[in-house]
Amino acid sequence: MPELPEVEVVRRGLAEHVVGRVVESVAITHPRSVRRHLEGAADLAARLTGLTVESAERRGKFLWLTFGDPEAALVVHLGMSGQMLVQPADAPLEKHAHIRATFGDGTQLRFVDQRTFGGWALAPLVEVDGTLVPQPVAHIARDPLDPRFDAESVVAVVRRKQTEIKRVLLDQGVVSGIGNIYADEALWRAKIHGGRLASGLARPMVRGLLADVATVMGEALAAGGTSFDALYVNVNGQSGYFERALAVYGRENEPCRRCGAPIIRERFMNRSSYSCPRCQPKPRRR
Repeated sequence: MPELPEVEVVRRGLAEHVVGRVVESVAITHPRSVRRHLEGAADLAARLTGLTVESAERRGKFLWLTFGDPEAALVVHLGMSGQMLVQPADAPLEKHAHIRATFGDGTQLRFVDQRTFGGWALAPLVEVDGTLVPQPVAHIARDPLDPRFDAESVVAVVRRKQTEIKRVLLDQGVVSGIGNIYADEALWRAKIHGGRLASGLARPMVRGLLADVATVMGEALAAGGTSFDALYVNVNGQSGYFERALAVYGRENEPCRRCGAPIIRERFMNRSSYSCPRCQPKPRRR
């Protein structure tokens, strides 16, 4: 699942290549790709046609396009394999291109989704804490790269949680944009085991952890994100290369880049957690 850096790479590409363009037509060839738009494919296509893309926005892992109409923000769910590709209209069509928005200059924005977990949907914008966001995103907290992110308020919320710190990092209602990869990477940098109780962490530790989250995601963003396969790409179809710099994620039995101890993998919430047993000792069982 793409996390904040990957989604921000896509957002920047859309801001560069589609903002200011007018939607001339929309073709939808797979119903699952618009299942979140309850009015159906024909309604989505008709409402998008003729609109001018005003901006490409993001909060956490959530991405949307605006058109100057508060009732019509296009929320894009990338899911596990969704891609937003900008292509010439005469370029060969990708096998899993389920939505095509053609602009007045002949450029196409194609939504390619092999596993069909993602999709497009129109939603109204609502104001949350002084910022307009689509209604389905209203419950999502600000992310650490948001200029209005209030780290001290988040520290206070985190320290009230009677659960493991990694669960809190993945809670998009507390702080958004963090997924399994960057949670493990930030916890390693902070020398904190993901199983430690959030309420038991001192305020400076939580503050430092949030700073590490911002740092690692900033570095990943500079590298174009993390691509483990060909499913995550930017709008030009290029993969990110931050995988080469990962310290723990996906590196089971490889030496810790800090102390040399073999990285371990543990089960966590039906997925895997990676950590260094020496730098990030497990909390004692009560």
